[in-house]
Order: sequence, then C-alpha cells, then structure tokens
Amino acid sequence: MDNTMFSLAGRKALVTGAAGGLGAHFARTLAKAGAEVVLAGRRLEPLKQLQDELQGDGAKAFAVSMDVSDPASVSVALDAAQGALGVIDIAICNAGAAITKPAIELSADEWDAILNVNLKGCWLAATEVARRLVKAGQRGSIVNVSSILGHRVAGMVLPYTVSKAGVEQLTRALALEWARFGIRVNALSPGYVETDLNREFFSTDAGQAMIRRIPQRRLGQLEDLDGALLLLASDASRYMTGSSIVVDGGHLQSTL
Repeated sequence: MDNTMFSLAGRKALVTGAAGGLGAHFARTLAKAGAEVVLAGRRLEPLKQLQDELQGDGAKAFAVSMDVSDPASVSVALDAAQGALGVIDIAICNAGAAITKPAIELSADEWDAILNVNLKGCWLAATEVARRLVKAGQRGSIVNVSSILGHRVAGMVLPYTVSKAGVEQLTRALALEWARFGIRVNALSPGYVETDLNREFFSTDAGQAMIRRIPQRRLGQLEDLDGALLLLASDASRYMTGSSIVVDGGHLQSTL
C-alpha cells in the first residue's frame, strides 16, 4: 500500500471547536500529517496559543474566531481563513456542547443551545466549506464528529443524543448530494475518550462503573482516534463517503 495516501501535505484543514479537547488534538494530528490548519472556535486566546505551538513545531496555522451556530460568523471566519491559507479542502466539524439534565426538566432554550451547536453548527460549517469548494472546482473531505450516542442512547443527555443522531443522518444526506462535486462527507463516532474535562469524573465510582461497561475495559485515549481521522481526511478513503467510523473499544456491541 502507498503510505503517502495518508499524507495531508498541501492540504488546508479547518477544525471547529479547536480550543481544547478533541479539537485541539485533531488540529495537532492534521498538522503532523502535513496540513495547514485553521483553528476555529469562540475563544480566540486558546486558539492563538495553539497556533503559536503549531507554528513553533514548523506547521502553518491560523486562528480565527467562529461561532458555528451563527451563519454570518461562519462565513466571515472562512473568508479570513481563505485569505490567509487558500480554499479549505478538509473540514473537521467538531464543535460540540452538552447538558446533563432529565428530559422532563429541559427548557426550550437549553434544547436549542445544544442543537444549534451540534447539529445546525455542523451543517453550517460543512455547507460553507462545500460551497467554496464547488465554486473553486476543487475536491474535498468533510469529517463530521459524531458520537456513539448518535447510534444508541443514554439517560440525562437527550438533546446531545438527538443532535448526534442528526449528525449521522446529515452526513449521509450531504454525502449523497455532494459526491458529484468530488466532496466526500463521513462521520467519526468516538466512544468515551479521556480528556481534561472528564478525567475527574472517570476516577469516581460512577465513572469506573461506566468504564466496566466498555468491552475493552478502558477509556479511549485521544491518540486512539488518529487512525480513523487521518483515514477519513486523506485520499486513503477516496472511495468512502456517507460512512460512519465508530471508535469506542467495542462499546456499541455491549448490552450492559
């Protein structure tokens, strides 16, 4: 097999929700593979810090403020990114939000807040990137970051599970429409992955009980997502579109 198929040299990649967690890791992974990376999010300061880090490692990076739930913000941010790096041909639609609350206690505003970021935001970012690719006559790859909760349910996170199920269907619908333009749309569906935000919870009794439900009996590490991310972003997956890759230690297969 030609290992250069996984190279992202010369590619321009957008990562939304890049200020920390999965997004920051995705940006580092793409940069190591040779991509020039646009770091997008609502908090500019951590994005600038990541930009400096990547540039210090020899990568080309550009930080830009973007609220994925606001069409004008997405458009302005991509104008700036395109002016700095050129047409974006990889988009990692990663920005996400969640709330833990019983469904019966959710307000309409809380519902909207999660759906606007996780589903509407994914649609807006992907569509704005695709629109520019079509205009430029370029091919591209869009990776929508979903979740195993787009395939199964859990209690207390209703709008999150609904939004991620929507991302799965959004991925398939956009893949169908955009295949004719050479734009591939796939989803990456992580299981429980350890981050700074959840590490303390997973050290508790409740967190340890959740880990025991995973067939591999461990949390995912950020690096466990690298292979699937690079596959979907690169030409190694050139005949894949409308697919969803689950990386979860076997969690979806568990009935516990």
